[in-house]
Amino acid sequence: MTTSPPFGRALCAMITPFTEEGSLDLDGAQRLAARLVAEGCDGLVLSGTTGESPTTTDAEKAALVTAVREAVGEGTPVVAGVGTFDTRHTVELALAAEKAGADGVLVVSPYYSRPPQDALEAHFREIADACALPVMLYDIPGRTGTRIEPETMIRLAEHPRIVAVKDCSYDFLGAQKVLDRTELAYYAGCDEHILALYAVGGTGYVSTVANVVPAELRAVLDTFEAGDTPVSARLQQRATPLIEAMMSAGLPGTVTAKALLNALGLPAGPVRAPLRPADRETADGLLAEYERLVAA
Repeated sequence: MTTSPPFGRALCAMITPFTEEGSLDLDGAQRLAARLVAEGCDGLVLSGTTGESPTTTDAEKAALVTAVREAVGEGTPVVAGVGTFDTRHTVELALAAEKAGADGVLVVSPYYSRPPQDALEAHFREIADACALPVMLYDIPGRTGTRIEPETMIRLAEHPRIVAVKDCSYDFLGAQKVLDRTELAYYAGCDEHILALYAVGGTGYVSTVANVVPAELRAVLDTFEAGDTPVSARLQQRATPLIEAMMSAGLPGTVTAKALLNALGLPAGPVRAPLRPADRETADGLLAEYERLVAA
C-alpha cells in the first residue's frame, strides 16, 4: 500500500439507530458500534448517507458522535459526516463534530446546487481551514449531481488536512490517476469495489454492508494482505449476492441494512421519512442472502 490508513482500513458506514417512536437511540448506537468494532471494523463513519444525515438534526449528529466515542474508546477512529449543500452550515457541523470527539470529518460535495469545480474546491478548502480535524472527501456524483474531478482531487490533496477520499464515483481510471499523483488514502465506498481498489493501492473501504457482515468483508482485506489473492477474490465474490441485494436492488442501503439488522435482533429501528421500510418479501430475501454468506 502506498498510502497510510488515517482512519484504519475496514470502516463501517454505520446506520443511525432510532427507537420505534422515531427518536435517536443512543443506547442502541453504542451497542451496535461496540459490536462492529469487536467483529472487525477499524473505524466507524457516522451520519453519512447510510446514517440518514439528511433527516437527523445537528444536535442528534453531535450526540451520536459523543455516544459512539464513549462506546468504542479512544483507540477506534470515529469519522463524522458533516457535508451539506451549505458551506457555512458544513463548517458549523465540522466544528461541532470536533467538539463532540470525532477523529475526522466526512465531507460530501454540495448537492443540488451543483457548483463548478473551482467553487467545489473552495468549499472543501474552507471546511479544512476552519476545522482542525483531518478531512475525508466524499465523491458520490450519483447522489450529489457533481463529480469531484481527478484534477480537483489532486489540487485538494495539497491541503495538509485533506487526507482521504470515500470513492463512489464508479470511475476506476480516475481513482488510479489520483492514487498515482497524491498520497490521499482512497477508500472504496462501493462494496463491489473493495478488493479491486485495494489491489491497486487503495486504503480499504467505507462500507454499508459491513453493518451486517463486518468480519466477512474484513477477511477480503486480510487474505489479500497475507498474499492469498485467489482466496481474497473468492471472498469478495462470495459476498456479491448480499452486496447486490443490499445496494443494487432498488432500495437505499440504509433501508436494506436496517431491515437486516432488525431481522437479526440488532439495534436499528425504523428509517425516517421520506424513506420507507423494506416490505416483508424484501426483508426475507435479504435475510436469506445473509444466511447463505455467513454459512459459507
